[in-house]
Amino acid sequence: MAESVRTADYFYVMVPDKPGEGARILGELKSAGVNLVAYSGFPSGRGAQLDVVPTDSAAFTAVAKRNKWKVKGPKRAFLIEGDDRLGACADVLGRLAGAKINVTAMDAVAVGGGRYGAILWVKARDVKKAASVLGAM
Repeated sequence: MAESVRTADYFYVMVPDKPGEGARILGELKSAGVNLVAYSGFPSGRGAQLDVVPTDSAAFTAVAKRNKWKVKGPKRAFLIEGDDRLGACADVLGRLAGAKINVTAMDAVAVGGGRYGAILWVKARDVKKAASVLGAM
C-alpha cells in the first residue's frame, strides 16, 4: 500500500534550552485539551525549538496567546503514514529529489503493526510543488 500524505499546520515556539521546558509547554497544552498529531523538539542556537502540529490550530493559538508564548506560524508540514517497508523514506525523499525539491527536515519512526509515520518539512515556496509530487490530500 502506498503512503497517505497530508499537509498540516504547524507552529513553533522558541524556549530556553534547559530541562523541563518541553514538559512545561506540553503540560499547558494537555491541561487545555489541545491534542497534537506531531511534536518535535531540538536545540536551536542558544535555545530550543519546539514544533507542534495541533489537531485544532485555533485552540493552540488561544493557549499560546494566554501564556504569552512567542509563536511562529502557522506554517505547513507534511504528515506521512504507510506500510513499513525497506526504503520507505528513501522512496519519499527520492520523489522529492527527482522534482528538485530540497527537504528541510524529516523525522520518521516505525510505529508497530507494520506501519510507519513521518513528518517532513520543505521551504514555504516548495509546499505546493511537494504536495503535488507526494500526492498530498
